[in-house]
Amino acid sequence: MNTKLDIKSILDSYLKHWKWFVLSVIVAFLLAFAYLRYTIPKYNASAKIQIIEDKGASSELSVLQDLDVFSGGKTRIEDEIEILKSRSNLTQVVKKLKLNVRYFVIGNIRDSELYGVDFPFNINFISADSIVNKSRHQFFIDLNSDTSFEYSEQEDAPFKKYDFGSKIQTNIGDIILVPNTKLIKSYKNKRLKVIVQPIPKVAAGYRQKINVSPAAEFSNIINISLTDPIQKRAIDVIDELVLTNNANAVADKKAIADRTTKFINDRITEIYSNLSSVDQTAESFKESRGIADLGSQSNVNFTQSAANEKQLQEANIQLNIANSMKDLINDKEGYDYIPTNVGLSDPGIANAAQRYNELIAQRNRLLESSNEKNPVIVKLDQQLEGLKRGMQSSLNNVTNNLDLQVNSLSKQLSQINSRIYAAPSNERALRDISRQQQTTESLYLYLLQKREESQITFASAAPKSKIVDSAYGSNQPVSPNKKIIYLLSIIIGLLIPFSVIYVIDLLDNKLHNKLDLEKIAGNVPVLVEIPKLGRKESKFVKNEDRSVLAEALRILRTNINYIQKSKKGDKNVIFVTSSVPGEGKTFVSSNLAAIYASTGKKVLLIGGDIRNPKLYNFFTEGTPTDGKTNLKPKRIVKTGLTEYLYDTSVSLNDIIVPTDVNTNKVDIIFSGKIPPNPTELLMSDRINDLFKEVSDLYDYVIVDTAPLMVVTDTLLISEHASQILYVVKAGATELKVLDFPLKLKEEGKLKGLSFVVNNVKQSNLGYGGKYGYGYGKTVKKWWKFS
Repeated sequence: MNTKLDIKSILDSYLKHWKWFVLSVIVAFLLAFAYLRYTIPKYNASAKIQIIEDKGASSELSVLQDLDVFSGGKTRIEDEIEILKSRSNLTQVVKKLKLNVRYFVIGNIRDSELYGVDFPFNINFISADSIVNKSRHQFFIDLNSDTSFEYSEQEDAPFKKYDFGSKIQTNIGDIILVPNTKLIKSYKNKRLKVIVQPIPKVAAGYRQKINVSPAAEFSNIINISLTDPIQKRAIDVIDELVLTNNANAVADKKAIADRTTKFINDRITEIYSNLSSVDQTAESFKESRGIADLGSQSNVNFTQSAANEKQLQEANIQLNIANSMKDLINDKEGYDYIPTNVGLSDPGIANAAQRYNELIAQRNRLLESSNEKNPVIVKLDQQLEGLKRGMQSSLNNVTNNLDLQVNSLSKQLSQINSRIYAAPSNERALRDISRQQQTTESLYLYLLQKREESQITFASAAPKSKIVDSAYGSNQPVSPNKKIIYLLSIIIGLLIPFSVIYVIDLLDNKLHNKLDLEKIAGNVPVLVEIPKLGRKESKFVKNEDRSVLAEALRILRTNINYIQKSKKGDKNVIFVTSSVPGEGKTFVSSNLAAIYASTGKKVLLIGGDIRNPKLYNFFTEGTPTDGKTNLKPKRIVKTGLTEYLYDTSVSLNDIIVPTDVNTNKVDIIFSGKIPPNPTELLMSDRINDLFKEVSDLYDYVIVDTAPLMVVTDTLLISEHASQILYVVKAGATELKVLDFPLKLKEEGKLKGLSFVVNNVKQSNLGYGGKYGYGYGKTVKKWWKFS
């Protein structure tokens, strides 16, 4: 139950400042509106591409999986992503789209950027591209006519007039502006700003902004997205990036094809020379021996010899190619393309060579924008070394197997030829020449076929990626998000006053109303809250007064009477004190006397603060002249409490001053002159006689005493009080100060102690301002802030 009350109190402490919350939300909302109005929106464009699986690459993986060279398709997709958004690709995109030159129309608050065919003029750079592409420059153009313009490199500097087509000297070399006659009229009397930026920096900026990611963990689909203030530019960048990446991949394959063709052509040239030599030998041999046709040998011998020779021929071809390939790989230093599709019957070597060339292409592309220490390149080097070792191992195995096969076939052929060689020597010699001729011719024709196959294969090579969705945009800005901005403005608008109020409450060590005091007062009663008065409001209650002040004083009167009835004895002396001066004890005591007098009671008001008397000034200097109150002392005050205490010849009647307070009669004993020994006077027997006598003569005796924390005067005479009203001032009295009167009460030095909270704001009256004094009070309009 207590927790609910505490939460409710906390909420009430914020809700009473609802006007500030509303004002803060309105201001934050207006700022959000201004931000959305003048912030340049950004649009998103996205595309999807599919990485085409290379069958050769997949077969290579199956061949080399035992070597643990590759980690699978995920690594391939990651490599493709890195290559796609490489610096070299984006540099080419920036160059093709000329994104390093930007045009702006100067506005009053924000500038509008132009893109595409909207340029009123084109810029021709006289300097070399190598200089322009690395330079930074900015200038302003005023288009005032169709044939001329004004130029300046600073907006606030003087402009110089030029004709279109004339050279302009700049820090990046001479430039020439060529007008677009169709659009230049649309930009007359407008100022344009042109910014030239270095291409590497622009490419790096797009490399950071572009987002490339796989659609799923094991998917070959890649999502590409880019956010830019101009949606068409974002679409163009994505489309051009995909085209550039595919073109570079095709160019890499063409380089491999050219390398393979060169290798085959070199082999063809060498074999052609050998074939011509063999043909010449055969021709010479026949001419020298006069041989036209030797006839045929026995069917059995020739059939066996032909079959064996064919096998031996195929084995020699494979061995020749394998040795050439082996020598090429062993002699190769660094990383360069190796020929593929050269005719080896082992598909593992051919697939490994194709995969080796693809990694070389990737490595060369990455080296254009990085160095050999890049982790991706180091990883590629490791893969290349693994492939190279694998091919060397495979070629060694192939050549060994082929050597064994050739030796075996040669032995078999020797046995067959031993029978054939029994024929005339001419026939045997001619047979050797013919066999050599057939072997060389077969290899020559085979290489010619492979050269054509290689050209056909790489000429029809497809790009590495397929466009699933071309770049497209939603035509709706993704930034700033209006709903989020407005929601944040409302949250911030609520958070600012909440934080301010929270910090103020956190640092606040003063009490503000009755509820704050009751939390620390314990069993000491808090009798009333007296409201804070305005400058023009009366400081005294009037007859039949229904103001908040009058109602509060009536509550105070009722509570005092209730407390006195519950006590034994009939003492009617009420002390009014406080911690320090300025907390309103004189104000409370004077009005309390007036409110008692309004019931027809006989009331005496005593100025008990003889060190710093305020009662006389309160009744004389504070007398209004507007007729709202009526304070009329019956005579001029010459003597007071001080004179009574030290001069035994002064009687009680000499110091009592009858006074009319708004037609209510109140007798007053003013403090008198300030004595040099106030403590000794208050300890005299005359003070005892005074309180005993006035207690019998009056229904209520109200004493305006000195502050407790400043002097000990009040404690010296506190035994004469039946009730001590301790006045605290809301917004001024610190909470820790209240420990002083509470400690005095525990020690028995203050009897009949009760608190009065003075100067409480009307919003804080009652428990958190919820239950206040509202009878007869005009309620302020909601638009009037308190």
